[in-house]
Amino acid sequence: QAEAQREAQVGQGWQKKKEKGNVVSIQHAHRQIKVVVVEPRVFEEVKEIADNIKNRRAVVLNLEQANPELARRVVDFVMGATYALGGSQQKVGNGVFLFVPANMDIDSELKEEHSEKGIFSWVRS
Repeated sequence: QAEAQREAQVGQGWQKKKEKGNVVSIQHAHRQIKVVVVEPRVFEEVKEIADNIKNRRAVVLNLEQANPELARRVVDFVMGATYALGGSQQKVGNGVFLFVPANMDIDSELKEEHSEKGIFSWVRS
C-alpha cells in the first residue's frame, strides 16, 4: 500500500528517488519564467534589452512604431547579443520579435514562413 501511495504522489508532482526509494519533491525545479515586453524609442535602450536576455528573461521586442533606421539597428544589436549569449530569436509578427536566452527554446511553425520573407520585410524604406 505504501508503494501505491508513492506512485500516486509521483503523478502529483513528486518523483521517486531510485537509489534510496525516497519520495522527493521536484516542484523547486520549476523556476518562474519572466517575459519582458519592450518598445524602444532610442538606440540607447538596447543595453537594457540585452541585459534582460543575459539575466535569462525572454524579451518581446515591439518595433511597430519605431522608425526604420532605429528598428534595423536595434534588431541587429539584440540579435548579435542573443547569438553571443547562446540564445535564439523568432520574428512573431510585423515588427515584433521574440528573443530567448540559452535556457529556453522557441517552438514555432512561423520560423519557415518568416525566414522566406526576410527579417526586415515589414520595414518600409
